[in-house]
Amino acid sequence: MNEQFFRRLVGFAAISGAIGVIIGAFGAHSLKSRIPPESMEVLKTGVQYLFIHALACVLIGVLARTVNGDRMLKFSGMSFIAGIILFSGSLFILSTKDVTGIDISAIGLVTPLGGLCFMAGWICLATWGIRTYKK
Repeated sequence: MNEQFFRRLVGFAAISGAIGVIIGAFGAHSLKSRIPPESMEVLKTGVQYLFIHALACVLIGVLARTVNGDRMLKFSGMSFIAGIILFSGSLFILSTKDVTGIDISAIGLVTPLGGLCFMAGWICLATWGIRTYKK
């Protein structure tokens, strides 16, 4: 088991959770009156997916300590990290373009890639679970 990877994964998850709280609070208190309601919904979606996958990363870290961790768990964690950055990150940038003045519409192209990373992570986690608990 690559203990260092899983330790860093849990650390990444904790920092992601903190970022989610900061962005959620900033959106609710500072951006609500400055961005259109559609953009606020996009921001909320990014925060929601960030939290779900940060918790999933913590779960992977715990599973790696209690049961044999293997490449599927590691790949699942790496996929969730990529998904958080690509999916949630791109939604945060897209939703704040009215405030920042930065119109990077092309960044919307990476959002589906982040979604694919999330899917791959869940499939790897399911595969790990089936293999582990089938024994």
